[in-house]
Amino acid sequence: MQISVCFSFLLACSSVPGEEWTQFRGSDYGRTSETQVNELWDASTVAWKTPLPGRGASSPVLFGENIYLTAYTGYGTTHENPGSESDLQRHLFCIAAADGSVVWKNAVPTTSPKNPYNSWGVGKHGFASSSVAIDKTGIYVFYGATGALAFDHAGKELWRTDCGKGVHPFGAGNSPVLYKDTVIINASVECGELIALNKSDGSVVWRQSGIDQSWSTPVIYRSPGGSTELALSAKGNILAFNPDSGEPIWNCEGIGDYICPSITVQDGILYAIGGRSNKTIAVKSGGKGDVTESHIVWQLSKGSNVCSPVYHDGHLYWSKEQNGVLYCVDVKSGEVVYEKRLTPESGLIYASPLLASGRLYYVSREKGIYVVAAKPQFELLSHTTIAGDDSIFNASPVPLPGGAVLLRSDKFLYRMKPAN
Repeated sequence: MQISVCFSFLLACSSVPGEEWTQFRGSDYGRTSETQVNELWDASTVAWKTPLPGRGASSPVLFGENIYLTAYTGYGTTHENPGSESDLQRHLFCIAAADGSVVWKNAVPTTSPKNPYNSWGVGKHGFASSSVAIDKTGIYVFYGATGALAFDHAGKELWRTDCGKGVHPFGAGNSPVLYKDTVIINASVECGELIALNKSDGSVVWRQSGIDQSWSTPVIYRSPGGSTELALSAKGNILAFNPDSGEPIWNCEGIGDYICPSITVQDGILYAIGGRSNKTIAVKSGGKGDVTESHIVWQLSKGSNVCSPVYHDGHLYWSKEQNGVLYCVDVKSGEVVYEKRLTPESGLIYASPLLASGRLYYVSREKGIYVVAAKPQFELLSHTTIAGDDSIFNASPVPLPGGAVLLRSDKFLYRMKPAN
């Protein structure tokens, strides 16, 4: 069984060497080299849709022939009647990519402290916002104060590790990342630490404190000098660590507010955005200790409070979460190439964009999908909605081999057909 799963995974990835979507934003910061992604996503291009029993903002991930994602039920599913905290359950699903059938599911009741429900914070994204991280060793999830959990490929829980009991009105939202024999958790909300756990048993390999107000998923990359670094954006600092030991490598002044977006890395430059004041910082990786100002390439008083940026052909693209304002920035100069409000009005956008087939796909929470040309001149190529689904779309879209795309709402997981 395990051998067939691994073989299927190799087949699935063989069309795009090195590209994996086994964690939040995939292996290339929201970019895919698939060329047959359809420009239009609406009801007519739905290959299948699978009903979900509860809400969730987590993005789906792909391993072999199966899709994995989380949802929650029992508490905070509606603003009008949030219900009882004791009824909260988080669900992990394994869904067949071919036809959308549920292969297995696992429910985890919450016995730990809960993030207090409110309509303006955790109510906007819910209690299942962390995406799954997966490889041949297992399936790894982060359920906030309930802990980090590992499952085998049949859905059996292998271990559970407490990462702290802190809660916040914004809830938990960052996703685990895998590195060698460890799963790395940003437990800023729960205990103010970055924690590396052993994949085999959940034991602590290393931990680093001082992670302040960070809902950002860590990134792992190669520095220009050839070393492997782990970077994280937190309130006031951009921090880099040795992912093997947890030893701090370098840090620099960051954005002085809570941080949600993940860092994007390209050609040795880290691009960090975030904060209610909306700021972007480009910084050179490498060095030791406090990085001097000479490592700061540029800073810009534009950014996003939620969405992570994507790099393409010398430019950085993202959407501001409020009012659907899109940005294109020249990465050499830090100058804004365009700042354009979407029409028709998009409302809030929480999903990070997908770059595919020379296009940028922006998914709004309530107003549909906006497709924009991936070039420094703004061009809206299409705007579509999916008829019959009036729920919230918080998750980032995920491509499949061959050009199909996974799109997730609070009600359904969709497989969108590739281009003809």
